[in-house]
Amino acid sequence: MAMLRSKSVKLINRALFFLLLTVFCSQSMAQDLEPRRWSHLPSGLNVFGLASGWTDGDIFFDPVLLIEDVTFELYAAGAGYVRTFGLFGKSSRIDFNLPYASGRWEGIVDGEYTSIRRRGLMDPRLRFSINLYGAPALKGGDFVQFKGDNPVNTTIGAALAVTLPFGDYDNTKLINLGGNRMVYRPQLGILHQRRNLQLELTGSVFLFETNDEFWNGNVLKQDPLWFVQAHVIYSFRPGWWASVSGGFAHGGRSEVNGVPKIDDRRKRYIALSLGVPINQQQGLKFTYLTSDTHIETGANTNALLMGWTFVWGGR
Repeated sequence: MAMLRSKSVKLINRALFFLLLTVFCSQSMAQDLEPRRWSHLPSGLNVFGLASGWTDGDIFFDPVLLIEDVTFELYAAGAGYVRTFGLFGKSSRIDFNLPYASGRWEGIVDGEYTSIRRRGLMDPRLRFSINLYGAPALKGGDFVQFKGDNPVNTTIGAALAVTLPFGDYDNTKLINLGGNRMVYRPQLGILHQRRNLQLELTGSVFLFETNDEFWNGNVLKQDPLWFVQAHVIYSFRPGWWASVSGGFAHGGRSEVNGVPKIDDRRKRYIALSLGVPINQQQGLKFTYLTSDTHIETGANTNALLMGWTFVWGGR
């Protein structure tokens, strides 16, 4: 009986290990600390981009679970497209991103080494945004004149981002790159520009649908997750810019079959970004992102990201 009970405890701890890995790692990928999302752009602009990045980190669990020395490494790449347009005289845009990832998770569960690998498509994301104040829909010479006449300007915008459940998912596995649920993220933001300096603030909330096909027929629910981010952006040469960013996430506790889990978030994010032009149509972006948890459970991560963009239209 004692041996059976020991095996049962190990199986439960192993299941909790993978469950919490799924929650922590998927959430670390969901926080996009992105500057310049409210920038005033000319209507009719098209932007195509490719990006890749490397993330690793440590994950911390409740000591009662006997899970320790948990780490992960994740390589991600993706493609994105942005289209700007006018809506009711306001500058608006649609963003679409399709990511791919390959990752490895490992740790010690009840003294036994456990690891897992996954590769495949992650959930794509679609975002619609509109600048409600301070950024009229303009193109060509009208846009250039407006920017020249308004070196000091404030923009207020709203957006809705949606995560689509099309990533790789198998409900017989606890670690998946797709979430098998819709995630809605309303956003409000403000951008104040004073010549070469921009100050940007965005608040958002993640609203998660229920995953009725979670691991082995279980039901996963999650509370709303609140996220606020701020950016200081400086343009120091034509096409060159740099930013310092910070963000904080709170909430998002999950439950399985009505049983709450110890996985709520209180997490801080810090990022440094640099934009470098190649020519009038192409540019590169480099980002270093780090995060750390403010409670005993959670994850500390580091990421290096690089992106390339090609721009046309808007004249």
